[in-house]
Amino acid sequence: MVAKASSTYSDEEFLEYVVKALVDNPSAVKVARKVDEMGVLLSVQVDKEDVGKLIGRQGNTAKALRTLLRVVGIKNHARVNLKIEEPEGGTHVPRSREVDDMVDDLKL
Repeated sequence: MVAKASSTYSDEEFLEYVVKALVDNPSAVKVARKVDEMGVLLSVQVDKEDVGKLIGRQGNTAKALRTLLRVVGIKNHARVNLKIEEPEGGTHVPRSREVDDMVDDLKL
């Protein structure tokens, strides 16, 4: 993969643009990009008040973001994954994952 002069990548720029459009506090959005043998991992941090907007009802917004990032990744010949970072002081209660959700994560 070839780095752009500004050292950002189209997948990172895309995610930052979309997330900033979704949240109430765009100045708190931080996107980090990490590449390893599994592909590209984009981690996003938002204000704790905006996490719900980023995840959406039943995780639908997060699922849509992951789907869009897969499309961007295919265009760039890379596997792109999204991790939503838990903000400090967040009130997220982890739910148990259904088997179908785990199987969906394994599909390419």
